[in-house]
Amino acid sequence: MLKAVILIGGPQKGTRFRPLSFEVPKPLFPVAGVPMIQHHIEACAQVPGMQEILLIGFYQPDEALTRFLEAAQQEFNLPIRYLQEFVPLGTGGGLYHFRDQILAGGPEAFFVLNADVCSDFPLTAMLDSYRHQPHPFLLLGTTANRTQSLNYGCIVENPQTHEVLHYVEKPSTFVSDIINCGIYLFSPEALKPLRDVFQRNQQDGQLEDSSGLWPGAGTIRLEQDVFSALAGQGQIYVHLTDGIWSQIKSAGSALYASRLYLGQYQLTHPERLAKHTPGGPRIRGNVYIHPTAKVAPSAVLGPNVSIGEGVTVGEGVRLRESIVLHGATLQEHTCVLHTIVGWGSTVGRWARVEGTPNDPNPNDPRAHMDSESLFKDGKLLPAITILGCRVRIPAEVLILNSIVLPHKELSRSFTNQIIL
Repeated sequence: MLKAVILIGGPQKGTRFRPLSFEVPKPLFPVAGVPMIQHHIEACAQVPGMQEILLIGFYQPDEALTRFLEAAQQEFNLPIRYLQEFVPLGTGGGLYHFRDQILAGGPEAFFVLNADVCSDFPLTAMLDSYRHQPHPFLLLGTTANRTQSLNYGCIVENPQTHEVLHYVEKPSTFVSDIINCGIYLFSPEALKPLRDVFQRNQQDGQLEDSSGLWPGAGTIRLEQDVFSALAGQGQIYVHLTDGIWSQIKSAGSALYASRLYLGQYQLTHPERLAKHTPGGPRIRGNVYIHPTAKVAPSAVLGPNVSIGEGVTVGEGVRLRESIVLHGATLQEHTCVLHTIVGWGSTVGRWARVEGTPNDPNPNDPRAHMDSESLFKDGKLLPAITILGCRVRIPAEVLILNSIVLPHKELSRSFTNQIIL
């Protein structure tokens, strides 16, 4: 019997995802047509013996989250529950705090997945590796180039046994080209080191706080407090994958993740990909169109386009490398490239809305998305264009490399600006 835990964080995180995270919790943001964490849940539900999926985070259980959980339970016929932390507890604190819920029923092991990663989730392969060589901690790893490895948790392994000999979170100098994917398989024994960290935090806190009410004791960072401390002691192993993987830290990386998932749909969900039909819009490459969307037959879509619920796409529209969210309208002959169009927004006829992608180097098979910074030398860097919810773009204007906050009605063209 197996379980899975998805760590969804809280509203204090995901600031780089604004303004999109103003409208919906980041884990529910649609990537390739479905909420970000539905990709995780689909992968977990396919593992034989999966009994329950738990979400742990600090979001208030609002209507959107509740509705999503109810729909997911029905679709996957699995108990899927949300456990809300009383304060943000870090990547490991929630696991320890809810240990009784995780271990209820006596699971053989449990998966732990960060919500903000995109992957093909080789969970069955990880399980086979774990059963062949059971240990408390199994980490999924992939390779990065030397420069980009500094942005991740770096793993030094024994190439014969795959034991993790050394672990450093975001090192200042090169340590290893194997990086942590934020996807794990833990045995029940893995909770003992978390307990040790909790007790040590409590003791340290009581030395500083004579009242004994130490709020930080429950905060446990898996990476620094557990992996770095236990590396080289025969408890942590790594399973390497060469499948798709990317972090989803910002809107730009969400657009890249959408491209990766749309490509995966060729194998996993071909029914989600739009087909070119006589009298229908012209489809180029991988495109997702929600069944309720209305797309004019003269529109040209793709590659790598996701169109949400109730969207209207007018005659002659050109749409490429973009996400168009619920209820948006693209009027006749608009051109939308490398852009996220927010909920209920309208792009006027003959307008052009375009961004600049920040894609990994296509000539480097180990390259990943760079951690994007919005500014350099006080100037906004070229990046994808983001329209917040209910933005109105007038006819015949150009919006280039800009971020438009929600509820704005523009009257002219903008380039390289954040429009507040």
